[in-house]
Amino acid sequence: MPEAVQGRSRRGLRWRPWLRALHRDVGYFCVGLTFVYALSGLAVNHINDWEPNFRQIVRQHQLPTPLPNTDEQIAELAVRALDITIPLRESYRTDEHSLQLVFDRRTLSIDTRSGQVGEQAEEPRFFLRAANWLHLNRGKKAWTYIADAYAAGLLLLSLTGLWMFPGRKGLFGRAGLIAAAGALVPALYVTLSGGP
Repeated sequence: MPEAVQGRSRRGLRWRPWLRALHRDVGYFCVGLTFVYALSGLAVNHINDWEPNFRQIVRQHQLPTPLPNTDEQIAELAVRALDITIPLRESYRTDEHSLQLVFDRRTLSIDTRSGQVGEQAEEPRFFLRAANWLHLNRGKKAWTYIADAYAAGLLLLSLTGLWMFPGRKGLFGRAGLIAAAGALVPALYVTLSGGP
């Protein structure tokens, strides 16, 4: 092999290990954030099929009877008996024998004759509520910079991934064809769906 070609080949090989190391380490760093964003993305994409932040709870309770005479006393008894610590937002009668107590993300329907209580509530979904909060950048402030850094990390992974391998496996071969196919997916979807 001519010396000039050998020199170029050696120089080309010198930076690829650094590129692979950078790709590897940035990839490791992005694993946790990718997990959060991917799981949240799946949850939020199907928001018409389910509530991604809260799960619906339906429970039945029994208050000791006979109940007190006034709505205020019944409400106090229910709050005490069910160990409710959040403030009561409102109470009202839906009919002569049914008292509704409304709390934040919790409603009690009390049958004032039998003392039976139907509860409908929303409880935060473990992990998903926090993941969605982060994904949709509800926290603003410093999280914006973290999300920007993560996006930059993904761009870096994309670019270093294209240049990691030489020749037929690299940008001008297999890697380039697969990358082009990936870029084609959103372009085709926008075109075929009629776009924004």
